Amino acid sequence: MALQTGTGDTEALAQPAPPGHMIPAANRLGVEKRGIEHIPDGERHGTARQTGLMWSGVVLNVQVVVYGALLVGFGLTWWQCLLAVVVGNLTWLVTGLCSLAGPAAGTTTFTINRAPFGRHGNRPIAFFNWVMQLGYEVLDMVLMTFAVVALLSLAGFRLSTGGTIAVVLVLAVVQSVLPVIGHAAVSRVLRTLVLPFAALFVVLAWLTAGHLTVAPREPAGWAVFLGGVALAASASGLGWSPNAADYSRYLPRSTSRGRLVASVALGGAVPQSLLMLLGVGVGLVVPAASDPISGLPAAFPLWFVVPYLVLLIVQMLALNAVDLYSSGVTLQAIGVRIGRWQAVVLDGAICTVVTLAVVFSGDFSRILSDFLLFMIVWFAPWAAVFVVDYLLRDGRYDLRRLADDGPVGDDRDRGFGTAGLVAQVAGMAAATLWLHTSVYAGPLASATGGLDLSAPAGLAVGGLVYLLLARRTVRPATTIG
Repeated sequence: MALQTGTGDTEALAQPAPPGHMIPAANRLGVEKRGIEHIPDGERHGTARQTGLMWSGVVLNVQVVVYGALLVGFGLTWWQCLLAVVVGNLTWLVTGLCSLAGPAAGTTTFTINRAPFGRHGNRPIAFFNWVMQLGYEVLDMVLMTFAVVALLSLAGFRLSTGGTIAVVLVLAVVQSVLPVIGHAAVSRVLRTLVLPFAALFVVLAWLTAGHLTVAPREPAGWAVFLGGVALAASASGLGWSPNAADYSRYLPRSTSRGRLVASVALGGAVPQSLLMLLGVGVGLVVPAASDPISGLPAAFPLWFVVPYLVLLIVQMLALNAVDLYSSGVTLQAIGVRIGRWQAVVLDGAICTVVTLAVVFSGDFSRILSDFLLFMIVWFAPWAAVFVVDYLLRDGRYDLRRLADDGPVGDDRDRGFGTAGLVAQVAGMAAATLWLHTSVYAGPLASATGGLDLSAPAGLAVGGLVYLLLARRTVRPATTIG
């Protein structure tokens, strides 16, 4: 599928959609026909505020509460948890900045990513993102499976191994519906679910407050605290930045940059911070709260546990819709010749197989925390390169070079963006040196007693190296704008 970038299209792209322009109902409510091709101005719709509300719907889920409980499990005091949550959620500014490229280029994140990395150089980076999205899909599906099993257990049904496999297969089919329908359906459902999800967590906060007592605890050292910050950052805005432009690409080109950044940052950071702090409180009340199925509900009455588990399933279905949609268009950006809905089905099938392996392996909490920390290695430097490249171009991209059927590159790059690739490798090396997990500790992290500076190191090195290498060669494109 190609971005529409002919000479006539260039003139049309410069023209904003007329005021009050309405998208045909079939496009707004039916199955999305577009994959990674450019979205013409006539099909743009939505506002920055709606995009922010969509991100609120994304983060209002039980998994965010678990992230807060994991911080307590790290050994942090309540005030260290508070600081880790605040600092980690500042990275929603990165998600806001990454969102700017969507309305500017009118296509998906990893199609735009061809600009700094080149057509061929983009493929390994996009593959990293595809693996990460798949990992999140698996984690969410594992939670859904555990929730269904727990509900059936409360009703007196004990599932056999075959029954559990059947549950996973049914969930795999159901979770594919929204992403197959497309962008508009995913965004609308997430915005609609904000209020019922928020109500659930208000009740959870009320129940937690009645049992909360903060016992004196020795503050954790810097190494443990920074590990908590790294986990909070990875689980919040920094982790969602690769999805950013996928959900802002339908916004009109005239959308205010400041409003978009603020809407995404506040729409994600405020509810996520509150939920993570709720998770901290729950973790202090229920030490096993990092297990959201068998641990967290154990301390609450049955009248709350049942709707809690039902809404958990709905939340994970909505969350996986975001990941499946993004992983599908990422496969297309890699160069896989496949339709968007077909990519969703393929991802769903792979997700199902991996989910079955994780469900029967156990140790969900350790798998979750290590996965979040390892992902920092690639997406922290990538986010910095992506944002710096946008700023150097002033948001003006050569759509011909982003298109599937456009020129691969000039005689110098041959489809590989040298500056982007060098910056990415340098940032990944820096993040790896400072990474500290239960299965791997980088040399610098070990030498400093376990300090985890992987996120800031990856961001700083990746962004700075790209700025130094690309500042004289990257210029705003003249084909659009």
